[in-house]
Amino acid sequence: MRAAFRVLLLLAPLILGLAGCSAASGCTGSQSCTRVLFIGNSYTYVNDLPTMFASLAGSGGHAVETGLLAQGGWSLSNHLAAPVTAKTLTATPWNVVVLQEQSEIPSIESVRQSQMYPAARRLVQSIRAAGEKPLFFLTWGHRDGWPEEGIGGYAPMQTALDQGYVAIATELHAGIAPVGDAWSVAVERPATSALWQDDGNHPTVAGTYLAACVFYAAVFKQTPVGLSEHAGLSSDEAAMLQQIAAATVLPNRARWGLA
Repeated sequence: MRAAFRVLLLLAPLILGLAGCSAASGCTGSQSCTRVLFIGNSYTYVNDLPTMFASLAGSGGHAVETGLLAQGGWSLSNHLAAPVTAKTLTATPWNVVVLQEQSEIPSIESVRQSQMYPAARRLVQSIRAAGEKPLFFLTWGHRDGWPEEGIGGYAPMQTALDQGYVAIATELHAGIAPVGDAWSVAVERPATSALWQDDGNHPTVAGTYLAACVFYAAVFKQTPVGLSEHAGLSSDEAAMLQQIAAATVLPNRARWGLA
């Protein structure tokens, strides 16, 4: 019973999106609306990244509707195998479909070749068949790396994640939202609040806000600097995270497949 309840809870934003525009989206029947489906796991649903992105977009004058397919610990292979994924891709005319792999898989060459890449190829094929645009969510490394696999510390794990995502995105001519790369800049700023929760894995509100700013820049190809939505952060911290996201994405659009 508890497992079934968790699935329903995590799919609730998707159900709202399919029924019509959610309250956070700011869409109406007469407006142009950007519809973004997020497919991932707890990295996406902790702090509700889709809704935070929609609120940020609204403060920039963009009407956005979001959907969410997420389950804790799920990989792209799990989503590929779930019947609801194919149904959701065709039930609503999404403009962008975000693909977020399990947090560790892309950092190991053999695992990404055997698990991530085959699933990503088939999902991107389905996304494009539905007339939608794929966008990979390049995530952040664990605060302490992945010592069990010989990855000691955040920086080496971030480098490995970058390699994993960039390789498949380049092969498939798909875009990347480089959240992990913005993260690597932010952690070096003394004024930044903790981006990781105490588990050294999941994001704090500041971490999710940084991700939302990166998605804003990647989806709209506009700077988030100056947006009034701060997700409860101080004006100074929100401004700094907005600037980091803009500097990570916009001058490097060709690198991230966003040109």
